[in-house]
Parts: sequence; C-alpha cells; structure tokens
Amino acid sequence: MGLGSSVAVGAGSKLVPKVASGYVRALLDKAIDGIGPLKPVVETAGAKLASHGGDVEKAVAALVRSHTSLAGLQGFVTNLGGLSVAAATLPANVVGVTLVQCHLVASIAYLRGYDIEDPRVRNAILTVMLGEDVVTDMIRDHRLPSSPMAMATSPVHDPSLDDRIAREVTSELVGRTIGRRAVMLVGRRVPLLGGAVGAGADGVATWQVGRYAQTELRDRRLRS
Repeated sequence: MGLGSSVAVGAGSKLVPKVASGYVRALLDKAIDGIGPLKPVVETAGAKLASHGGDVEKAVAALVRSHTSLAGLQGFVTNLGGLSVAAATLPANVVGVTLVQCHLVASIAYLRGYDIEDPRVRNAILTVMLGEDVVTDMIRDHRLPSSPMAMATSPVHDPSLDDRIAREVTSELVGRTIGRRAVMLVGRRVPLLGGAVGAGADGVATWQVGRYAQTELRDRRLRS
C-alpha cells in the first residue's frame, strides 16, 4: 500500500465507527452455517463434489468460479440479509461480499479434508481472507506466527491468535468500506460507474481470495 493510500485509510478510519472484532467471526459462522441463498458449506461443497464426479479439484475450481460470479452480482450480495448492519458502519455490499468469500474459503477447506469446526482451521480461513500479500507482510513483521496452512495444521490451538486475526480482518473490512464510499461518491456523478467498478472489484477480489485458498490450503488427504 502506498503512502497516499495509507493516509486515505488512516483519515477514513476516523470516520468509520469502530466495529467489534468479534463481528467477523459472526460473519464466518453465518457463512459456514448458511444464510439466505447461501446454503451451508457442507451442503454446497458436497453438491459441487457430486456434480463433478467426486473430483475434488474440479469441484474446488467450480466453487471459485461460482463465488466470483456471486460476488460480482451486487443485488445478490446486498440481499443476503440475516445480519443487522448500520449503514454508517459496514455497507451491506461489503458484508455480503465478505460472507461470499468466507463461504468460498470454508468450502475449499472442507473439500480438502479440514475440520471447519476446528478453531485452528477457522483462524486459517479468516487469515486467507486477508490476502497473500498482507499475510506475507504480517509474517515478516512478526504480527502472524505462520501461514494459514501452518495454522490449520498446528498441533495445538493458540487462543491468542483469535482476537489478533479478527482485528486484522476487521481493519480490512473498514478499508473496503472506505473504498466503497469513494466509489459511491464518484458513481453519483457518473451514472452506473459506481456499480460497475464495485462489481468488477468484488469479483476480482473474490477470485484472488479463492486462488490463495487453493494454493495455501493444500489437500490434507494427500499427506502421509
């Protein structure tokens, strides 16, 4: 992130009410259990696997494609419902896209043999949501102990990571909120531009999250 972006986020953060870090865990719970048109992860992943003849990697690739499309559909993500969000805190679009991305990463983890009820795996899922570049920087700066894969397969659960990861993902949500509002302001002056840019950005971001999950959360069933 460049200096200009850092300044913008720093200034914008003052305008966004503080969001409790536990909120992202509520989003993850909702995504895994199913909310609105999003079916429970176990059901979605199972159906995808069955439709691809039991081929896990084909099912995973199909999940990335379908969730990327869903994230780009503004009407879909803003009508998931089920969570009360003040407009001044997190726009419905940001919450909706986050739910779609959590659902995607959890589905990939499930298909590759991870226990998505395990707190270590849930921490890994949220860490993937930060994106590869952010995770790499955090590990380098000793703000994270290891990669999502290492977290998911750690022999013990480190409770101290729970709040740390939740706070980082919350900060990312606030950053998206600031970016979304900037797009909305531009969109008011240029009809349809805000929606088009937002849809494209959401789709690309979701594809990137899915690709990171594919490369990071390796298939546990293949390990000896």
